[in-house]
Amino acid sequence: MRRAVCPGSFDPIHHGHLEVIARAANIFDEVVVAVSTNPAKKYRFTLEERLDMARETLGYLSGIIVEPMGEGLLAEYCHRRGASAIVKGLRSSSDFDYELPMATMNRQLSGVETVFLAAEGRFTHISSSLIKEVDSLGGDISDFVPRAVLKRLGGGAPKA
Repeated sequence: MRRAVCPGSFDPIHHGHLEVIARAANIFDEVVVAVSTNPAKKYRFTLEERLDMARETLGYLSGIIVEPMGEGLLAEYCHRRGASAIVKGLRSSSDFDYELPMATMNRQLSGVETVFLAAEGRFTHISSSLIKEVDSLGGDISDFVPRAVLKRLGGGAPKA
């Protein structure tokens, strides 16, 4: 079985994440969506809320497991889960510049490869941080997030 890990904080999960996870599900037999918590980050949603939104949103896909990543290195988590790959979505060259050293380190630490999937053009501007900012200022985010997120955020002024 080919298993991959798609890690992230998913605060909140958005259509860009979903597109990458769905494509990964077409490549791998199983994709573990590993929801992480970084003590240095300030989150809008608790870990349980982020897990719930991801599970609710990804329920239509087969071969997807959503779980907390826990503490420690991603490479160690992949080894424990028997994953041969990490899947990361790239929106721009700056994402690649940020992700490449981590991919190299993960491969050296555990042998796990990183598979980069280029984001679909209509999602290259979407980030969880930008969604939270637009929402906090009363903007309409309904085109960018699934219903599970929209109902928890408020979503500004959803379209009819």
